[in-house]
Amino acid sequence: MSEPRNELQLLREWDADTPPLTDPARARALFRLHQAMLTPNALAPATVGRRPALRMAVAGVAAAAITTTVLVANESSPRTEPVSAATVLHGAAAEERSLEKPIAPRDDQFIYTKEIVKETPAKGGRTRTYVDESWNSVDGSKKSYVSELGRKQWVPVFAPGEGTWPPTKWTELAQLPTDPRKLVITLRDMGGKPDYSKPMRAADWPMTQVFVSGLLRAPVLPKGLRAAAYEALATVPGIKVLPHQKDADGRVGIGIQYVGSPGTPWGKGGPVLVFDPKTYRYLGMHDRRTAGGTTYEQWTYIAASAVVDRVMQRP
Repeated sequence: MSEPRNELQLLREWDADTPPLTDPARARALFRLHQAMLTPNALAPATVGRRPALRMAVAGVAAAAITTTVLVANESSPRTEPVSAATVLHGAAAEERSLEKPIAPRDDQFIYTKEIVKETPAKGGRTRTYVDESWNSVDGSKKSYVSELGRKQWVPVFAPGEGTWPPTKWTELAQLPTDPRKLVITLRDMGGKPDYSKPMRAADWPMTQVFVSGLLRAPVLPKGLRAAAYEALATVPGIKVLPHQKDADGRVGIGIQYVGSPGTPWGKGGPVLVFDPKTYRYLGMHDRRTAGGTTYEQWTYIAASAVVDRVMQRP
């Protein structure tokens, strides 16, 4: 078995202009990254794909998945915070419950998403806009067709014993609890039987917030799950409010960002979720990514989502 640093080096050198890592290589590296994160200052931030739920082998308990590791500087003084993070996230949960339309896709269907991504070099330059349309198999039994920053590819079906964490199969999503406290613990225990009697430890929160954020990035979720995820995120230590954040269309909103301990991949802050300042409706995400030695400011939002019967079918 190779040393952990070898897989981590692959992650650091991953470039948007080159083919992505194979699923087994990425899964191995992510698991090793999770293990190494338990040691303070063990790692420098690594950049991987934007999608939060990554495929991996499941052996009793799923290995860990990780979102893009980004560094978004907090340029606003905490003294100017108009509301608390809990207020924003509980408001977002209430708004979601008032607007959500429950759906029940069949296993043989696909989740269609249209995601708009805008990128500008951090040091200045031309803004590029990507329109990424994807068709993800509801239960993983059919090939999915996904687009990421304009790169289109077929994703093979799940092999026996293979899955993701957080889960993407609808039947597995439907089994996640909509009680925020139970949801946090279920996500922490990564596919094993949740131990609700075991309290959350400080070391549990960094990866747990990754999993909660992974759920929130999913365009379609079972009834009540997104609202529960907002409320679960409100319980995470290190969640901060960033006033005067902009979404992809330039609208000013309230940002919510997780800031981890120094020496972790989130020591300078993770992705910023942007919410409407009046309704607390989710607007989009502000990220940074580095590829080929260039750092990009990135804004994303979901323009459309639906359940369809086949790949290339649009609502």
